[in-house]
Amino acid sequence: MDIQISNESAEHASAIHDVTVKAFTNAAHTDHTEQFIVAALRRAGALTVSQVAKVDGEIIGHVAISPITLSTETSGWFGLGPISVVPDYQRLGVGTKLMNSALDALKAMGASGCVVLGDPMYYQRFGFRVIDGLVYPGVPEEYFLALSFSGDYPHAKVSYHDAFSAKA
Repeated sequence: MDIQISNESAEHASAIHDVTVKAFTNAAHTDHTEQFIVAALRRAGALTVSQVAKVDGEIIGHVAISPITLSTETSGWFGLGPISVVPDYQRLGVGTKLMNSALDALKAMGASGCVVLGDPMYYQRFGFRVIDGLVYPGVPEEYFLALSFSGDYPHAKVSYHDAFSAKA
């Protein structure tokens, strides 16, 4: 299977919406607003990295990365998510290719690091880990992970973009 990764373009918005809905339809621990979050981030101009995965010209995956705010006012940190792969293509390496491409894009931009709220068993493969003192209030700490590109981690509270409260 030849998986092609590219940056989102304007004509991809509808397909990204559909992919995101399909990816999270049967997912645990979701309120099924991921497609609204991506659209709100796009409208706000806050999609720092937005990439699609295609197979045979069809969009089958998407990853979004947006800026986060740290209580220490440290800059250069971003939040990964949502990352979406349609169910028929899950567990075939699509998510891994999207993750690696998105993280490479962040590194190329000179980012300091990235955080993610998700399954530790999945994200630890990419170097993400729980960091004492770096917290996202209101979630179990074992599901909030970070990856520093320099090895330095801030001790701070994290806030995501307002788009993460989008419900429609």
